[in-house]
Amino acid sequence: MRKSLLRAILGVFLSVLVGTGAAYALTTEIQNTVVSVNAEISPRELPASGGAPVEIETTTKIRNKDGSAPTALSKIVFVLDKNGFVETKGLPVCTVAKLAKATPRQARKRCAGAIVGKGVGRADVRLPGRAPVQISSPLTLFNAPPAGGKVSLIAHAYETLPTPKAVVVPFSIERIKRGRYGYRAQIELPPIAEGFGAATLAEATVGKTWKRGGKTVSYVNGRCKGGRLQVYGTLSFVDGSFFPGTLVSPCHEPR
Repeated sequence: MRKSLLRAILGVFLSVLVGTGAAYALTTEIQNTVVSVNAEISPRELPASGGAPVEIETTTKIRNKDGSAPTALSKIVFVLDKNGFVETKGLPVCTVAKLAKATPRQARKRCAGAIVGKGVGRADVRLPGRAPVQISSPLTLFNAPPAGGKVSLIAHAYETLPTPKAVVVPFSIERIKRGRYGYRAQIELPPIAEGFGAATLAEATVGKTWKRGGKTVSYVNGRCKGGRLQVYGTLSFVDGSFFPGTLVSPCHEPR
């Protein structure tokens, strides 16, 4: 499930940079593995300066063409467009300590105000001596305390095999200066089901608004520069293979 979380997170942040508001799909194949990402961000119309609230819906799927067990992810890196950004001032935070032993329902209750995204993750689990099974879990993204001045999040899910336990994955977003790109995040993925599982699906919706000083503030924001927003990302797998890809989506200013 940790990978499902991360996959959702990948979808989430790829989408943030794709922040145009239109539906977008990317499918990549390397040897036997197929990775597909669909993202829809609204609204499509964004200002040229400042930023406007956006909501992101994403679906990420991983499968092997021959039906064999998918290869497990080990790391996700994404580099984000400088014209998409996250706002957290005034937003409640949650901590790893609060989530470490929590079920999905408990986690969402303990840190309700810090939730910035919800979804579901699925994984293919093949324990020795047992038939393959699919496990699923609610996925939740929480705003976390800044780490070294960086915006941080915690992804939470719950795996049931071989024993029930919470899966908690913290990560941060750092600022960079690299042409079109302004942010970078790297997520190291722990094993699923003690190494006998691999994520196959992650769906997530990210977006939250709240009041600050009488004004409505949004967690995810975007602006339109050059008619597009884009993100570059890579998924690295435990067998050494990796999937690079650039997502580009058009946007337009208010007419």
